Amino acid sequence: MRSIARFCGQCSCGCPELFFDHTAPEERQVVITDDFGQRVEMSLDQFGSIVEAAKNGSLDNLALVH
Repeated sequence: MRSIARFCGQCSCGCPELFFDHTAPEERQVVITDDFGQRVEMSLDQFGSIVEAAKNGSLDNLALVH
């Protein structure tokens, strides 16, 4: 599994990270992990949909409550 991006980078606390697993079935090659040890697996097409939504602004109004 190859690391593509880390979404924090300011610490070593186990930040969310994006991986590509070339050995996994096509529908599970993109892996996103969080700092709680959970993971989401999806296809490149599914991940591409998320990226496209982010690029076109569809996710801009996402409300994050702390």
